[in-house]
Amino acid sequence: MSSAVPDITLNDGRTIPQLGFGVFQVPPAETQKAVETAIEIGYRHIDTAQMYGNEAGVGAAVAASGLNRDEFFLTSKLNNGFHLPDDARRSFDETLKALGTDHIDLFLIHWPLPGRYNGDFVQTWNTLEEFYRDGRARSIGVSNFTQHHLGRLRAETQVRPAVNQIEVHPYLTNDDLRTYNTENEIANEAYSPIAQGEVLGDPVIVDIARQAGKSPAQVVLRWHIQRGDIIFPKSKTADRVRENFEIFDFELDGSAMASITSLDRGEKGRTGANPDTMNWIPEN
Repeated sequence: MSSAVPDITLNDGRTIPQLGFGVFQVPPAETQKAVETAIEIGYRHIDTAQMYGNEAGVGAAVAASGLNRDEFFLTSKLNNGFHLPDDARRSFDETLKALGTDHIDLFLIHWPLPGRYNGDFVQTWNTLEEFYRDGRARSIGVSNFTQHHLGRLRAETQVRPAVNQIEVHPYLTNDDLRTYNTENEIANEAYSPIAQGEVLGDPVIVDIARQAGKSPAQVVLRWHIQRGDIIFPKSKTADRVRENFEIFDFELDGSAMASITSLDRGEKGRTGANPDTMNWIPEN
């Protein structure tokens, strides 16, 4: 692991690099090259998902790196059509095969799907607990779970999620949920950390970047790091992938941090789906 990237200790005692490389919306045919570039730059934490269709490209890049498997922290997520226990077991086996590994470092339920499967994401979580107990998933967690989803897991299951991967960026700071996660020792992973680019032209961020001698993206990613978020920005451009990695040689002062946080627009700032209404299931 690159010494420049700090680790976060999870509630199960394992550690995760605070900065990773995400492959959301990276076409399968381009994934291997993109991940190889990230690995060359120094990334060792890779975030993918069954839904993205590019796990095999991630696995091929890891294999081609020549590095030991234990040098990497690999995350994937259960697709929405596989919440029933037998489907989850089968798809998890397929994920391990696609990644070319006998274990995954972190496996998540991608969405709670409150309007599907009779709203029973608990049985799905119980299946992930199987993977955790047999060691094929070193850590397990959730994505897009809100306070009431997490409360139900806490009341009805045995293993606490190690992370909750949620949309967080300056236009959706999601602080109430982040605080809830922290109070319950669940690490915050922030996806869409730059709001799919929407925040990069904000005058407040542009001005802070000018003063810091950094790019707007570096400033926003640094804001996340100082708040304690785990992030995994994605880009197919090598220069930007490198730029996103170079965020540990400067620090934002309290005034800059507060100014960025003040940009919060609440739910109006959300760029993705709302977890309480998201019930999409793939056709195949």
